Amino acid sequence: MTDYIKSFLDTSIGTEGQLLIPRKIMATMIEEVDKVLIPRSEAAEFMGPAQIPGSSVDVNLETPNTMDVRAVAEGAEFPLDNQEYTNINFKPVKYGVAIRITKEMLEDSQWNLLQRNIRTAGKRMAENENSLVISDALDSAANTQAGGTAVTIADITRAMQYLEDSDYTPTSLFIGNEVLNDLRNIDTFVEADKVGNTDMIQKGFQGTIYGLNVMRVSTNAGMTATTAYVTDKNEAYGIAEKRPISVENFDLPSYDMSGATVSQRIKVKALRTSAMCKITSS
Repeated sequence: MTDYIKSFLDTSIGTEGQLLIPRKIMATMIEEVDKVLIPRSEAAEFMGPAQIPGSSVDVNLETPNTMDVRAVAEGAEFPLDNQEYTNINFKPVKYGVAIRITKEMLEDSQWNLLQRNIRTAGKRMAENENSLVISDALDSAANTQAGGTAVTIADITRAMQYLEDSDYTPTSLFIGNEVLNDLRNIDTFVEADKVGNTDMIQKGFQGTIYGLNVMRVSTNAGMTATTAYVTDKNEAYGIAEKRPISVENFDLPSYDMSGATVSQRIKVKALRTSAMCKITSS
């Protein structure tokens, strides 16, 4: 018998660990970690379905620094002047994914595979929205502060100045992972006698820098690790969502399958490009 088992293990049919050691599949699925995304509260304007009666919506903007007051000579006519306006059109684009699972998989699986896939699809939708905020809004910043091999304090303060030069108020700082690493290596944010707390040492993160709300954004959700953005959250960009994330279940009897479609119609656009500044490093 011993010779038979040895012979069996010497072939490609059996594996020693599988044959001799009992195996158990745990009834718990360890899910992927959630990514860190830019919250919707950072958008200056959010327009839902009720605010978009048609296929698109226009946002009207007053052009900065239009209309002027002039000195008027005695008896002279007052000069005419008026505000100027522009508008930005938001036309939501449809994004989605279809999920199909065989009845056998639904019947035999340890977990409800359809529900789990729908939940993951919802996460991917949120990550896609985050990518749109970066590519369609933040990357439209009117100014770029080019750093060196690492982002410095001077880069952050100069980016803030770009906004202040156009009369905007810097409120938020979105950072990639390498930029966070740069900040962790700046002693001003580490030493308690300089920063006034020990957050960077205890938590590895300084939540407020020069009044900016600092938010790390996941690289796997559209953020470049070596990039940061300074924004005025009250002016920078808007989001138009014609269709919130929606799930529609369906059956395919001829294939003996069940499934669902997960979809969303959304558009992200910059409102005031001067209310944003991009910081780059190598």
